[in-house]
Amino acid sequence: MISKQNAEHYVWGNHCDGWRLIDEPERSIIHERMPPGTSEVRHIHHHAKQFFFVLAGTMTIELDGAEYHLNVHEGMNVPSNIPHQVFNKSDQDIEFLVISNPNSRNDRKVIESKCEK
Repeated sequence: MISKQNAEHYVWGNHCDGWRLIDEPERSIIHERMPPGTSEVRHIHHHAKQFFFVLAGTMTIELDGAEYHLNVHEGMNVPSNIPHQVFNKSDQDIEFLVISNPNSRNDRKVIESKCEK
């Protein structure tokens, strides 16, 4: 059994957390937490397709210039080579799963942000 209590943990960005639930060459599943007012950098993945699924809070995601708001138990597919960026514009933590196929390690290129933080 695996959960964020026993998975590999890492800190990224401005006090954001990630737990590697599955870390295989062809697939990764990461449970992430972002405090209010945080964001990741805008980027693309050349190979990985990703699916973001919200577990708690409200996520704002910019996908190829359009902004979407995802609530609890809502998700969004992000194809490879599409610019995207996740924000927490709310006043509470957000938690979500990021499922990547294949694994997104070493497959990220940072690009210029088009959304205000």
